[in-house]
Amino acid sequence: TSNEYNLHSGEVMTQAENQAAEDMVEQIEALGEKLVEAKKSITARFIGQQRVVELTLTALLCGGHGLLVGLPGLGKTRLVETLSTVMGMDGKRVQFTPDLMPADILGSEVLETDEKGGRSFRFIEGPIFCQLLMADEINRASPRTQSALLQAMQEKTVTVAGQNRALGKPFHVLATQNPIEQEGTYPLPEAQLDRFLVQIDIEYPDRETERDILIATTGEAEADSVQVFTAQELLDAQRLLRRMPVGDSVVEMILDLVRAFRPDEAEASQRVKETVAWGPGPRAAQALMLAVRARALLQGRLAPSAEDVIDMARPVLTHRMALNFAARARGDSLTALIDETAAALAAPKAAVA
Repeated sequence: TSNEYNLHSGEVMTQAENQAAEDMVEQIEALGEKLVEAKKSITARFIGQQRVVELTLTALLCGGHGLLVGLPGLGKTRLVETLSTVMGMDGKRVQFTPDLMPADILGSEVLETDEKGGRSFRFIEGPIFCQLLMADEINRASPRTQSALLQAMQEKTVTVAGQNRALGKPFHVLATQNPIEQEGTYPLPEAQLDRFLVQIDIEYPDRETERDILIATTGEAEADSVQVFTAQELLDAQRLLRRMPVGDSVVEMILDLVRAFRPDEAEASQRVKETVAWGPGPRAAQALMLAVRARALLQGRLAPSAEDVIDMARPVLTHRMALNFAARARGDSLTALIDETAAALAAPKAAVA
């Protein structure tokens, strides 16, 4: 027959629907091959740290923003510059400092005088008018300047002098941040943290990776990255990702996980109620829904699984919740709590399977 049975929905697929599904499979497979090429080009300059590269690509594939957290000298700036080349985006960089003003990022109007003596205002675009903005050491700027990014990150527009101005498409912010313990930093406001799809922690490289870095970066010439994507191809990839199917069991697990960290919810464990000050909101569930698809895509699979939810829990949730004072005084770890809760939720599902 010309019809096939859809195991996910329990309905019969028409020939047109079947053809559309086959086309999507081909598109996902082709995109997967291109992503392999992109990762290879990125790691030519950003050596090792495969996890960091995959999480950064996850943010771009989901159409979101990434917060890179790590000590100076771990290659955060180098990674963002390489991504701009490989993904074919117009990239700009802003070095955040305590005296940086919002107009330095967004742009401003200047009064010009023409040849006839007439005066008029002309808007000069700031560095935010690009496709990939690198906000370097974002937590060194004052909260007033940090908040200038809020509207841009969520709505992809900025308002200057009462006029809305659209930003580039696609538009992504990849911000680097020094750990809060260092002097001269300002903690990012919770509202701005929530707008980052993932927090990407960059640790020290292992010995073999550091050896490769030494050899590759201290010679006469360094390896170059090549462009793999265009901006339009990235937009197409973002649309394709949102069409990827997600099973009901994965959706339920995402909801269970996010709601498990809200201390006022009935589903929360006693430990969460005693240690968490405030939990993740609905935007965290949206981010997880997209991130698990991106992880499946990067690994060459057509649909996400429960394993993807567990793996993406820490980068999606860490910056969207906080420990209370008593938990911080005890030295409790937020990442350990996330890992343990995610593993506990996955255990019953694994037993059923």
